[in-house]
Amino acid sequence: MNYVIIIAGGVGSRLGASVPKQFVEVLGKPVIAYTMEHFQNHPDVDGIELVCVDGFQDHLMGIAERYGITKVIKTVKGGSEYERSIMNGVAGLEGIAKQDDVVMIHWAASPFLSEEIITDNIRVCKEKGNAISASYSYLLYGTNDGDCAKKSINRETFMTLSAPQSFLYKVITDIYKQVEEKNMFDYVEAHTPAFMAELGIPIYFSKGSHANIKITTKEDIDLFLGYLLAKQYKEEHKG
Repeated sequence: MNYVIIIAGGVGSRLGASVPKQFVEVLGKPVIAYTMEHFQNHPDVDGIELVCVDGFQDHLMGIAERYGITKVIKTVKGGSEYERSIMNGVAGLEGIAKQDDVVMIHWAASPFLSEEIITDNIRVCKEKGNAISASYSYLLYGTNDGDCAKKSINRETFMTLSAPQSFLYKVITDIYKQVEEKNMFDYVEAHTPAFMAELGIPIYFSKGSHANIKITTKEDIDLFLGYLLAKQYKEEHKG
C-alpha cells in the first residue's frame, strides 16, 4: 500500500494572508484542493492522511468533500513546528501502514505536481527505502557573507531537494526513533533530510522539477495562477 501524508500545518506568515497559505483560493479553489487532487487521481496512491493546523480540521474536511477527495483516511493535528507535524502524521499511521508500505510526505502548499513525479518517487522508494524529489541546479550560487559573496559554490556538487519525500514505513519510523533518542532537534536543522544526513543515511533521488515549488510568498501565488492559466490554454487549444 502507498500512503501520502499531506502537511497542512503552516500558517502562511510570509504570505501575509488572512488564512493559512494552503487555504488561499486561486481561480476559486483552495491551493490544498489542487494538491490533494494529484494524489486522489493517482492510481498508485491508496490513502491520504491530512495533518492540519489546529482549528481548521472541519474546514479541511469540507474542502476534501467538496472536491471529491475520497481517499482521505484520517486527519491528525499538526505539531508545534513543521517536522513535529510530520512525526505526528507518521505516528497517525500506526496500526494502518505495514512495515514495507510506502509513506509519502508532501506539503499542502505545493500544488505544482505531476503524475510522473509521484510515480517515480514511489518507484525509487520501493527500490531504495527512501526517495526525495530532486533537481539539478541551473542557477549560480555564492556564500552569504553579509552584503557580498566571498566564495562561489560549485552547483555540480549539490541537488535541490523538494517534495514528495517517500519512505518505507519501517524506515521513517526508525529515523524518528533515533531522532528522539539522540535529541537531534537540539542540534540539527529540523528537516528529515538533515536528520538522515546526520544519521549517515543516503538520500536517494527521484524525478524532480524546478516548477515543483512550495508556495511561500505572494509572488508564488502569481506563479501558480500563471501555471493554471497556461494549462487551461493548452487544454483549450489541443489539436
